[in-house]
Amino acid sequence: MKKAAQPPAAVSPRLLKDIRTIRTSLLSDALGKGGAMDHDMHCVSANCRMAGPAVTVRVHTADILMVGITLSHCPKGSVLVIDGQGELNTALWGEVTTLAARLKGLQGVVIDGAIRDLYKIRRDRLPVFARGVVPNAGGVQYAGEFQVPVQCGGAIVHPGDWVVGDEDGVVVIPQDRLASVIDAAKRLAVVEKKIEDEVAKGKDLATLLRYHELLEKKTSEGVLPQMRFLQKGRG
Repeated sequence: MKKAAQPPAAVSPRLLKDIRTIRTSLLSDALGKGGAMDHDMHCVSANCRMAGPAVTVRVHTADILMVGITLSHCPKGSVLVIDGQGELNTALWGEVTTLAARLKGLQGVVIDGAIRDLYKIRRDRLPVFARGVVPNAGGVQYAGEFQVPVQCGGAIVHPGDWVVGDEDGVVVIPQDRLASVIDAAKRLAVVEKKIEDEVAKGKDLATLLRYHELLEKKTSEGVLPQMRFLQKGRG
């Protein structure tokens, strides 16, 4: 077991406010339409909005030993990311761990696997994302890996990467790109608001986004790369 996770790296109050208010859809766009976890990583709690640096753990399939140990080392403001290898027949999380995580001040939890005790978790304000729900509990037999790069919901998450969640799902932002991604997302939000205002006035969306021009260009170019080669006069 490595040493306890360090407190989250200092982030300016402005960045912290921005990352906790910008929608995941805009963050994904700012990442080049990437960064999102799989579509079936659902929010199962009463609150879906979270943003914090990742504390990661890779567990042995169907075993919760490292989940409890990692939870005890999570600093306030972090997001616990559990690589459960997508196992859906054994729960890695439940009502007691949810309570403990909320009291420790975690921003949220993401489990690439299943939870149980949904009757309690669905009313809790701690954001919890998971692939599924099942009554079976995991064992406590095997060591896992703490604070290592993991795969969760189809996304690679390094310790310290920023994990952001809302009603649309979860997006992972590399920690060294946080400021630039937020800046790009804020610019996109301004443009989207202008488009929304124009549509509200009755303007045609396809015209505003110049879709007709794009379609004409794509049609003239053809869909096959070989045809574009010929159009350059090389054939």
